[in-house]
Amino acid sequence: MNELWPRRVAALTQLRVDDITVPVLGRDDDHHLRRVLRANVGEEIVLSDGRGAWRFASVAPSGLEVTSDVARDPAPTTTTLYFAPLKGERAEWAIAKATEVGVSRVVPLLSERVAIKFRGEARDKILARWRRIAAETCGQCRRTYDLVIDDPLTPAEVPADAAVADLVGDGAADVSGDWRGVSAVCVGPEGGWAPGEWEAARRRVSLGPTVLRGETAAVVAAALVTFTNGSWGFTGSGSQNG
Repeated sequence: MNELWPRRVAALTQLRVDDITVPVLGRDDDHHLRRVLRANVGEEIVLSDGRGAWRFASVAPSGLEVTSDVARDPAPTTTTLYFAPLKGERAEWAIAKATEVGVSRVVPLLSERVAIKFRGEARDKILARWRRIAAETCGQCRRTYDLVIDDPLTPAEVPADAAVADLVGDGAADVSGDWRGVSAVCVGPEGGWAPGEWEAARRRVSLGPTVLRGETAAVVAAALVTFTNGSWGFTGSGSQNG
């Protein structure tokens, strides 16, 4: 962050535009700004293109007036959360929180014990809803890189370098030693992983000493993988000193 960060935080809101050089708000965002937030003429907002570029603007009687040059945030290290879908608002809450803590990419993980229908029209509606939530959350937390939500994969399709969050099993270790070098992590459904769902050689990481709900596990995993990869401005050293 730089000296402009407090100003960005103090702005009324952050909204996404397609072209940061000639910014135009979409109809829904303009309605939200003027009717929901009740923005006053002259009030400052932040605009972002979702690809790291941003600038300040003020609310004009019609449209916007840009008030700064375009700036660009450094690209974060790519981090991926493979996330077994949960029922209803619990999954949506997890998506919002994963966006806030800074994970780069979320991939729905169709593990054997997923308890919701996640195919066809139902899948498309859920993914669209997740993407809307992620976009809204980016503005709230002043994030300038979109959270990418990809199409679902099965465990067999997950790249070999992704670690698996597990409560027990060979190779499970504490966070201090096992998370270094992990940039992608898989979090399972409420019922846990099915026997034999992952190959024995797959790296496993621990989410702590207690059994977590699915949405909590997703957020803890997202926070740990972003912290470990330096997206919070520093990296985990493996030390447990407070």
